[in-house]
Amino acid sequence: MSARPGDGALARAAHLRDSTVGRWDPTSPSATQIGRARDPNGDVSERLRRLHEERHPATEGHGARQHRLEKLRITQALCNDLDVTPWQRDRALGVMIDLDLTAFGSQRAIEKVALVTIRHVVDDDRERYLGLHDSEWLATRSPDQLDALYEQFESLTDDPYFETLAEKHGLTVTNLNRLRRVLRDQLDEQDLHGAVYGRNPHRDPNLPSQQLRGDERSESPRDSERER
Repeated sequence: MSARPGDGALARAAHLRDSTVGRWDPTSPSATQIGRARDPNGDVSERLRRLHEERHPATEGHGARQHRLEKLRITQALCNDLDVTPWQRDRALGVMIDLDLTAFGSQRAIEKVALVTIRHVVDDDRERYLGLHDSEWLATRSPDQLDALYEQFESLTDDPYFETLAEKHGLTVTNLNRLRRVLRDQLDEQDLHGAVYGRNPHRDPNLPSQQLRGDERSESPRDSERER
């Protein structure tokens, strides 16, 4: 017999019952078992097999939808960590959501392609902001003015945090430049140059913008100057 404090507070039978019930979840006759055979020697039904292989109408295209959402999620997270404007973020998302990554070969990881896309979008926007895409206008500039323009241009690759992210995902400057050429070819083939996520090019300019006030408060003056 034990005479320690607490002994006798719970009957032995009740203790065994509670410990046994606690090891097993309660079951119900109406419980659904998905992906399990009825007996050890059996196999799952054809209906469940179609469900697992996404051949069932209820899950058709599930993998493609998940891949699409994953591209958005990762690109959004990288944009949040980098010095990009809301417009540049939406452009990068618009390209990534419809971009076919197979053309990038062994470098088609979402993180790598997203960093290449963000770099391309930001550098392209900054070049246009300075007028570096206007060849006719550049032809009228003097050599000193051209030098001053190119000195003002700051590539996203010069951002130390971008360099850290690129190094983390195994991207060198050579890889970034090569993959950017692949991206440009894909933008031409897939007609994604004007892709902008969540933006409608045919919106009536006379209607007020639907931008949330919280986003407006979170914008810095630097973003406001560079925002289109």
